[in-house]
Amino acid sequence: MSLTESRQDQRWTAALAVVVALGLLLAVVRVALQLATGQRWDDWALSTVFAGNETRVTLLSALGYVSIGSVIAVAGASVALALVQGRLRLAIAALSIIVGANITTQLLKHSVLSRPDFGFSTLNSLPSGHTTVVASGAAALIMVAPRTMRVVLIALGGFAVTLTGASTVVAGWHRPSHVIAALAVCLLWTGIAAFILDGDRRADRGSAVTSIVAAGAAIAFLVALGVRPMFGWAGSLQGGLVLGVVAAATAAFVWTVSVISPTE
Repeated sequence: MSLTESRQDQRWTAALAVVVALGLLLAVVRVALQLATGQRWDDWALSTVFAGNETRVTLLSALGYVSIGSVIAVAGASVALALVQGRLRLAIAALSIIVGANITTQLLKHSVLSRPDFGFSTLNSLPSGHTTVVASGAAALIMVAPRTMRVVLIALGGFAVTLTGASTVVAGWHRPSHVIAALAVCLLWTGIAAFILDGDRRADRGSAVTSIVAAGAAIAFLVALGVRPMFGWAGSLQGGLVLGVVAAATAAFVWTVSVISPTE
């Protein structure tokens, strides 16, 4: 197989990521937002874990750093890293991921989606804005990173995105579906950018394991910080399931980004 044919096949891998992301987003909206059963599941998931006052203050303080300023800083770092390598198109792609994902999330949340009244509040906050900020930034940095830096950014990205998404659930700001929807939005834009870009794509050795370990480390950090099952240790299975779903979704997101990102 020629290099041109190989790159063409890899572009279709990025296209597949776009299709999967869009399908996941539509499925989450349909089930978690528009169906009474889905809203009930999501509401139950929100009540499985909690944090004491001190832990909650710590989490809220950390979430406070996720702001417009942090978006600009990460966007600037992504663009600078790409330009240092002499890759203008990569810089534009990274910027497109961050800007596109965050605008999409805000439009969906405030203008497009509505939450039917099934007795679980009608205020829509899907997708999670905080998760979108961190996940889009992580995706942009992973995409522009030279191969020697990528595994480090996969680890940092997996940890940061999982920590942010899970913290919004623990703090009661977002239901788990909101976090997954945000990841879908970010993957959608990353897939579009990766499809347009030229370049060889080869999964970094150990990227899947790194993503899983980083996501698991973030959950362990939350537990060490004081996050506990809402119903005592008897509810560990339920709480672990909810946090595990967030961690698994994040690990899958970060690994997929690493796979579809050009390496040269």
